[in-house]
Amino acid sequence: MSNAVATKQNAELSTDLMDDILEFAGEGAAFGADEMQIPFVRALQALSPQLGKKKPEYIEGAEQGDMFNTVTGEVWKGDDGVTIIPCYQTTKYLEFTPRDQGGGFRGEISPTDPILQRTSRQGSKEILPTGNELVKSDQHYCLVLGGDGAYQPAVIDMKSTQLKVSRRWKTQIAMQKIKHPKTGAMVVPPLFATVWKITTVEESNDQGTWFTPSVEKVGLVESRDLMLEAKAFRDSVAAGEVKAALEEHVPTSSSEKKLYEDIPF
Repeated sequence: MSNAVATKQNAELSTDLMDDILEFAGEGAAFGADEMQIPFVRALQALSPQLGKKKPEYIEGAEQGDMFNTVTGEVWKGDDGVTIIPCYQTTKYLEFTPRDQGGGFRGEISPTDPILQRTSRQGSKEILPTGNELVKSDQHYCLVLGGDGAYQPAVIDMKSTQLKVSRRWKTQIAMQKIKHPKTGAMVVPPLFATVWKITTVEESNDQGTWFTPSVEKVGLVESRDLMLEAKAFRDSVAAGEVKAALEEHVPTSSSEKKLYEDIPF
């Protein structure tokens, strides 16, 4: 069901029914963090299975360059993008079996593991001493904002050539300043108090064309309650209570494996 349909249906509910729904809000929907998946928001590429009409992952109406939620299937047009509150950022080191050996996700490697200092470069890939491939992923945990005031948690991950976008974004975050109204001092606002828009732009080289993220600052949150929700989400992620869905790292077909390795956003 699209947000537009849901909003229309909500508007048509009787006052009494809406009062009852609000009275019992949350009942039956309380699940442990380990029972839920934090979805990814990713750009659709030419080889994305969501664009193949015969694929089980197919999303009707989706187009190359659009962005989509990997759990709900919600789609946003790439030019319109998504408006988000970034809450937490972490860097993951992911190990994969090489594609010519069958491919497949092998697991995460700790950032302090000495094996990360013993990789070798083969073309554009980092190779571990085991022969497996190492993929660095910046994961940005966010609240994706809806036009009706609703929000949903998601992860925006940036890998390989997209790491330059992530570094530029983190630099923008660290450099922004606001003036303290009482002291006049210039201070950096907390991450979860800032709002950004992410769209997609087309890039190409001699190997093909793909869509990559573009990040633009919107400003500061305008609701204290929303900022506190974003902080609470940040605290949950930092405490290890909330994690991105592990299976989202696993390419399931040869085309997805190529997509994951070559076009990482």
